[in-house]
Amino acid sequence: MGTAGRLRKFFAASLVGMAIIALTACTQTAGATSKLPQQAPGSLGADVTKQLDDAVSAAVKRAHASGAIVGVWAPWAGSWTEAKGTTETKGSTPLKTSMSFRIGANTKSMTCTVLLGLVDAGKVALDDPVAKYLPRMIGLGSITLGQLCSSTSGIGDYQPGLISQFVNNPTRQWVPMELVSDGLAEKPTGQPGEKYAASDTGYVLLGMALQQATGRSWNDLYQQYVWGPLDLKNTSLPDPATLKLPSAHPHGYASTVDLAGTPKCDAPIDDTELSSSMGFTAGGVVSTLSDMKTYAQALAAGTLVSPASSKRQWTTNPISGAPTWEGYAMGAVTLGPMRGYSASIPGFLTAMLSDPTSGLTVVVMLNNSTIGSSYAQLLSMQLASIASKASAVSGKAPVIALPWSQKQAEQGMASNAVCPPEGVTPTPLDKSVVLPVSGD
Repeated sequence: MGTAGRLRKFFAASLVGMAIIALTACTQTAGATSKLPQQAPGSLGADVTKQLDDAVSAAVKRAHASGAIVGVWAPWAGSWTEAKGTTETKGSTPLKTSMSFRIGANTKSMTCTVLLGLVDAGKVALDDPVAKYLPRMIGLGSITLGQLCSSTSGIGDYQPGLISQFVNNPTRQWVPMELVSDGLAEKPTGQPGEKYAASDTGYVLLGMALQQATGRSWNDLYQQYVWGPLDLKNTSLPDPATLKLPSAHPHGYASTVDLAGTPKCDAPIDDTELSSSMGFTAGGVVSTLSDMKTYAQALAAGTLVSPASSKRQWTTNPISGAPTWEGYAMGAVTLGPMRGYSASIPGFLTAMLSDPTSGLTVVVMLNNSTIGSSYAQLLSMQLASIASKASAVSGKAPVIALPWSQKQAEQGMASNAVCPPEGVTPTPLDKSVVLPVSGD
């Protein structure tokens, strides 16, 4: 888990560091926006916004969430942001688009961006063995920093074995080494560099290694390489002991499972107060809709790192069982022309997608994590499909070749309802529909 930034030895050094970060923020933020088409002012058309609103309303109901915070930006046509529902189940306080929420595994791409920033600065190399920085840790073999970020290290994932503890005891503070030890105890998924296999363990291990390599906290590193350059003022990695979200927020819910693995849908747990140590550099960051939109676009466009590092970040590995148009990059996925990720952490589901060519961007948050991260990804895909067909306010709209349809994404969500609303039977999935399998 991240710790408070270490004190500077000299006041003058602090001022210099702040000036450098401020200058970097100005230049890199400008770069992030200059690569994308200019956003048309105003809202998307009434027909499009109605489709978007209907889709989100249905998604909230299926997920047993009390609400959702959503944004869709189509540069040629306009935008739509919405906070639907209330902050808590049976509550009366409406959600607001400015509220904060936990972004879960969307933290991973931020962690990999820091790694690539350090590579660009000549501080570390992707081929560096992890053991170079953690020499006392047993079982690392020849695993490299780059393999941790691409999830090709072969290290097992601690998440499945600990998720029940995370849901039932969200305020417990975890030491990163505990999480890594559980992951290393799992059966290896392959040889280092052999294939993609999801592993939160790798990103926690990467967090430990880069702390050791730099002697800096992760709040410092994120600030220099991600948050500062993009001026993300509402994004942070809370201290393990800081259980509350930093500003106004929705409550977050999750259901435990019985011995048969069936969710106890009628008794969700309020996991709003949570120690980010269960995710650390794999899932501990907190953000907002506006900040996530800015970050998703910069990540997709590759403006936070050098062109060579951006190319490396978006070099993908195939995902077993997934369609050919889906691949795993470094802490993120490609879905046809769009780039982003989806995530689940007790209490919250999030997803972000952005097309670096057209600028089409979607960010979603639902405040019940029971149904799983793939649901948030499918919702973002459904909204992207709707918005991709919006008419241009002037000139021609771009042709965005999404390899899925609105109906396919909707059907995927309907069939994935592990806690369907009362009286509603999940829709059987048409086997001819090919849907993605990634997300955490």
